[in-house]
Amino acid sequence: MLVDSHCHLDFPDFAQDIPGVIARARDAGVTRLLTISTRVAKADSYRALAEAHEAVWYTVGTHPHGAAEEPDVPADTIAALAGTPRCVGIGEAGLDYHYEDAAPEAVQERVLRAHIEAARLSDLPLVIHSRDADAHMEAVLTDEMARRPFKAVLHCFSSGARLAEVGVELGLSVSFSGIVTFRRSDALRDIARSVPLDRILVETDAPFLAPEPHRGKRCEPAYTADTARVLAKALGLPFEDFSARTTANFYRLFSKAAAIEGIAA
Repeated sequence: MLVDSHCHLDFPDFAQDIPGVIARARDAGVTRLLTISTRVAKADSYRALAEAHEAVWYTVGTHPHGAAEEPDVPADTIAALAGTPRCVGIGEAGLDYHYEDAAPEAVQERVLRAHIEAARLSDLPLVIHSRDADAHMEAVLTDEMARRPFKAVLHCFSSGARLAEVGVELGLSVSFSGIVTFRRSDALRDIARSVPLDRILVETDAPFLAPEPHRGKRCEPAYTADTARVLAKALGLPFEDFSARTTANFYRLFSKAAAIEGIAA
């Protein structure tokens, strides 16, 4: 059994095909999907999607691309919205400086820190987005973890080895997407080998970043299996063993889902 720990089932790419997406994932051995929030204002739509499909969990939060749209949502509001049964995480929130029209760094940081506090208040893990912001992310995470610990995962990891090292030192998990399967991703596969096996998650970030051999196509949760196969080979593990370990890691981190499903985390 595999879990796609990060996908976006609410995106228009899947609007007419949710049952098919879930069925194809199940056929590939991907039995649970975590659909990730990009705007707090859309919390009701994520909730409805998860409540309609037993295989789906969801989070609540503001993606850094939306930080300027939702710059001041209080942490307690986010935590309260996460109190519904099928909401198992906070985010995704973080820092993304890749685009010139990104929200100001100060705004992104403020939103990220609010989500960290929401993770503490709700006792749910934070899904962290970090792109072209390694040093700033390291500083914020180190500062906030020193204030009071919280659970989190560095999702779709494509940053440098230093941020992975710091994340692990701070107790975070690290999730790998289809990027790790790309021909030129040797450095990222090396980073994956450096992450403790009990901290690794797998994801698609669907509909983006389809792994090999699907690159260039619409990504979907079934492709989690392709990423897991590449990672298992890179780590020198049987695919079935690696799959079981990453699923256990998911339920250990997203313990609310484990409790509801009666799984020992």
